Amino acid sequence: MAFLKRDAGRPRSRADVLERPDYGWIWKPLLALAGIYLVVVLALGVWWSRAPAPFDVERATAAQRGAVAESGGQAATSPAARGAVTVATLMTTLDTLLDKPGGFLRNDVAPPGVWLDNMPAWEYGVLGQLRELAGALPPLADGEAASLQAAHAALMHDSRDWALPGTEEQLAAARAALGEHLAGLGADEGAFTAAGDGLAHWLDGVTGRLDALAQRLSASAGSREAVRLGVDVEALPEPTPWHRVDDIFFEARGSGWALIHLLEGVRRDHADVIAAAGATERWDRLLVVLERTQRRLWSPVVLNGSGFGVFANHSLVMANYLLHARDLTGTLAGALEGQSVEASDAETTVAPEASPAPATNDDGPSEDGPSGEA
Repeated sequence: MAFLKRDAGRPRSRADVLERPDYGWIWKPLLALAGIYLVVVLALGVWWSRAPAPFDVERATAAQRGAVAESGGQAATSPAARGAVTVATLMTTLDTLLDKPGGFLRNDVAPPGVWLDNMPAWEYGVLGQLRELAGALPPLADGEAASLQAAHAALMHDSRDWALPGTEEQLAAARAALGEHLAGLGADEGAFTAAGDGLAHWLDGVTGRLDALAQRLSASAGSREAVRLGVDVEALPEPTPWHRVDDIFFEARGSGWALIHLLEGVRRDHADVIAAAGATERWDRLLVVLERTQRRLWSPVVLNGSGFGVFANHSLVMANYLLHARDLTGTLAGALEGQSVEASDAETTVAPEASPAPATNDDGPSEDGPSGEA
């Protein structure tokens, strides 16, 4: 035993050190790197979860037409045909989905995007409204609509796909097809028809989409609150799991954000048709209601309280706004059905230059709804 103790205290030879090195120090830098990685991922997650700022549709149209002019399309200073603002607004909304911080997150398979759920749900709400309007544009086009049909087909791609081809490639293809159509729009050719039937068809689709969202929001609160909102209890989907309440809420916010811009673009293209139907005031009221869906959320989480309790019920408040918007879109669709104006009133003038919009918005993956990728 004395021999073992004496041998144990003896310094190891250089050969022993090389053959049996001590790796105990490695965990310290690895732990430091893991901590830095987590901090960076959390910071990116917070930054990427902020909703993009709204944009001015007229400035966006001027910018899109300027880009088209540089690529050899119609001159940006020429009068824009009816439909130019709508198409340019669709393109700018797609740009927002692709170019916002973090890019398109709904199909992410790596951190931090794979951990996020509010922004992917917001993106799905925006994408739903883009699909609705893109599907209604081909019947509105007076002439060739192959590029509009191609844009709609690309937007209908599964938003969860991340490769071969990824959703980003499909969104870029849809934007390119819309740009091709915008390039062919001149003052005297390619203009959309001055009839309200196409707008009524689009608004009917929006009405159904808002109604479905309101029902899903109401399902998180129970049947009693749904009755008070005027929602058909029998038509309610299954109760919303607690971990998906915020997903549906942010999907509704994204839907409202997109619809505000699309309604503004359509109004500038079809102001005469809307005025002839006596629907201008209701159109403005609809925009006011939708703007309320974008108010700042002061709580760090979406609350699911009830009545006059300590906690609010953000889902019911959002459902109330969407139901009001649903009713307005339904009445607007009825007013525009069969409405038309003279073809001589079909021109729209757009400012030739664009400047950054000053508006800002500080507000910040849902699974697909019951209808899936609808």
